[in-house]
Amino acid sequence: MSMKEKRENSSGKRGLGWRLAVWGTAVFLLLLPLVAMQFTEEVQWTLLDFVVFGAMLAGACGAYELAARASGNGVYRTAAGVAVMAAFILVWLSLGVGIIGRDGDPANLMVFGVLAVGIVGAVIARLQAHGMAVVMFAMALSQALVAAIALIAGLGRPWSGPAEIMLLNGFFIVLFTGSALLFRKAAQEQTHPNPTR
Repeated sequence: MSMKEKRENSSGKRGLGWRLAVWGTAVFLLLLPLVAMQFTEEVQWTLLDFVVFGAMLAGACGAYELAARASGNGVYRTAAGVAVMAAFILVWLSLGVGIIGRDGDPANLMVFGVLAVGIVGAVIARLQAHGMAVVMFAMALSQALVAAIALIAGLGRPWSGPAEIMLLNGFFIVLFTGSALLFRKAAQEQTHPNPTR
């Protein structure tokens, strides 16, 4: 067996391990509320809650799979993982408790514009590392714009004020920016590969 075949075989085994970890974590997260419901009255999920959460998990895992197949580069896969995790948490919080206003407040719909930037941008970039870096920076900028609009318009929970809006949106700005920097590093590694690896 040649060195190239050994590397490809090793990479395939590692990829399978990551796939199992990602999908296994999704199943674990989906079962958590079901188990919690057996022990406490605080958690009361309906069938619809499980269906929506399951669809969100499947979408996140599918998005990661798609991105991970686009490159075998570990930095690229990490960048994709951070981006998918950030998008998942953003949707989960928006649907669950609300990022800007209360649950069900139309102001929360602005965050779906951030996701639209990411989805359209990823399609245009064809999941290439350099393009994805630009897309993630655009998502961070879009998230900052959402926060600015919310602050200027006086949106949000009256008891928490602007601090909560800045903190929550800042969290996602940091994640999207971190993902952008990782994608940029992956693009640099693809352009200037290290010959000793």
